[in-house]
Amino acid sequence: MKKGRKTIFFGVVFMAAFTLWTVLVTSVDVTGAGVNGTDIGLSFLNLWFFQLTGVNLTFYTITDWLGLVPVAVCIIFGATGFVQMIKRRSLLRVDVDILILGVYYILVIAGYLLFEMYPVNYRPILINGYMEASYPSSTTLLVLSVMPTLAEQVKRRVKNSLCKRLIRVCSFVFMVVMVSFRLVSGVHWFSDIAGGVLLSTGLYCVYKGAVTVCLSDKYKGRK
Repeated sequence: MKKGRKTIFFGVVFMAAFTLWTVLVTSVDVTGAGVNGTDIGLSFLNLWFFQLTGVNLTFYTITDWLGLVPVAVCIIFGATGFVQMIKRRSLLRVDVDILILGVYYILVIAGYLLFEMYPVNYRPILINGYMEASYPSSTTLLVLSVMPTLAEQVKRRVKNSLCKRLIRVCSFVFMVVMVSFRLVSGVHWFSDIAGGVLLSTGLYCVYKGAVTVCLSDKYKGRK
């Protein structure tokens, strides 16, 4: 219980940091140096990093396709919850961690849609001739929000220790590769990636803490 609340607290701290970072992005060193003269905050940092890495569309394409992996993870756990609901004939009888996971995924999607509807800034380059919202990096948000839940669920549901370790290592490597490739692809500003990392970390910590607290309550109830 105490560990879960502590994790939730850290999640709130990271989300507060994301809020502060967003304020900085929208108010500090804002210039019209973005694509088609659009405003970009923290422009000195963002332009320096963009010039350092350049544009690597191969990395962009790779991360776009690999972005289907976390989507598949969401579908798998969504199907798991649906099957449990059908078999047990009640949504409330679905495993509590799966229910919380479903709510968590909805919040992640809601966060993505919010920033798509109200863009903070736009990508450094045009994508297929169009300007696209860039903050926070949706790929970073999706990968860092979903892949840790795979490792967390596997840790609890899979008995084979080797299999659990392998999936956890693969998930970690996948996250590092995806964020690194997205960072140097040139389709995001540095601040976009940083924002995605802060928001996803905050959301995941809140989810992880909520699961820990709920499972602790359930265990105590059984005793």
